[in-house]
Amino acid sequence: MACLGLLFAATAMASPAAPAKMPDSYAKPGRQVAIGQGRHLNLRCSGIGPVTVLLESGSHADSTSWFRVQPLLAARARVCSYDRAGYGFSDEGLLPRGLDADVADLHALIEAAHLHTPLVLVGHSLGSNIVRRYAGAHPGDVAGIVLVDPPAQDSARFLPAAWMKDDAAMTTQRDAFIGHCEQAAEHGGLAKPAPDLAPCIGRPAPWEGAAVAAANHARKLHPAFWHTLRSELAQNVRVFAQPVSASESRGDMPLVVLKAAGTYADAPADVRKSLEAARDATQQRIVATSSRGVLRTVADSSHDIELDQPRAVADAVAQVLKELTPVHG
Repeated sequence: MACLGLLFAATAMASPAAPAKMPDSYAKPGRQVAIGQGRHLNLRCSGIGPVTVLLESGSHADSTSWFRVQPLLAARARVCSYDRAGYGFSDEGLLPRGLDADVADLHALIEAAHLHTPLVLVGHSLGSNIVRRYAGAHPGDVAGIVLVDPPAQDSARFLPAAWMKDDAAMTTQRDAFIGHCEQAAEHGGLAKPAPDLAPCIGRPAPWEGAAVAAANHARKLHPAFWHTLRSELAQNVRVFAQPVSASESRGDMPLVVLKAAGTYADAPADVRKSLEAARDATQQRIVATSSRGVLRTVADSSHDIELDQPRAVADAVAQVLKELTPVHG
C-alpha cells in the first residue's frame, strides 16, 4: 500500500485518451448479476487495483453514459458501471423507482458481485442523490465520493412563482407523452410507430455506432423501459423538491463535487441566475457535509460532464484515490 500513490501518478501519465465513439461491446450485456427474486442487473467492470470505483448514472441513463470515463479510470483502479433496474440490459424492478429502491438494488448488486468495499462512488445528476443516500445507509461500504453536477434541490425557494408554474405545466405535458409511449409499447405500437410516436424512440446519439444504436432502439420497444422511466421521473419531483438535509454528514470522507459551467446555458436569461443560485446552494451544502469536501467548476461543459469533459471526472476520482492511499517514505 505504501507505493500506491506513486502508482497512481505513473498510471495517470499513461492514461489513454477518452474514446470519441462508443465501443460496440455496449451493444451486448456485460455480466448479468443475480440480485434475488429472479432479477439480474447488468454490470461492466474493467481495470485492476486495490480500490474499486463504481459509477452511478443519472436519470433514465445506463452504463453507456460512462463509456468515455470508464477507460480513463481503468488505468488507475478497478472500475465498474451498471444499468439500474429497467434500463439497459437489467431486469425491471419493483415500482416505484425511487431512491430507496435504487439503493436497495445497489446494495444487493455490490454484495452479489462481491465488489471490494469500501468503494469510491461516483454519481451523475440523479446518481448523486443515489450515491448520497447509499453512503448514509451503508457508510462502511463507502471510502470516497465524486458527484458530477448534482442538480438543484429546493428550487422553489429561488425561482419565480410564474416560472415554477410553467415548469409544472411542461412536466405534466412530458408525463402525458411518456404515458402515450408506454401504452404504445404495451401493445407493440413502437415497432413501426406512427408519426406522433416517433419521438418515443428518438435518433441515435452521434457517438453511437450501428450496433449500439440498434440495441438501444430495441430496448425502448419494451414496456419495462417506459414503466421505469415514468415512475423514476415522478419520484424525481419529490426528490428534488426537498432541500439537502441539515443532518447529512460525511465526516472527513474525501468528497469532490464537479459543477458544470454550462448547465443552464440554454435557459432563458431572466431565470438563469436563479437556476444557478439554486444549483450552487445545493452543491455548496453538499460540499460542506465533509471536512474534506471540494468544489470544482468544469469549463466548456454541459450538465453531462462525463460526456463533455470525461478527463475532469477521471481527475476528480484520481484525487480521491490519492487521498485514500498516501505515500509513505
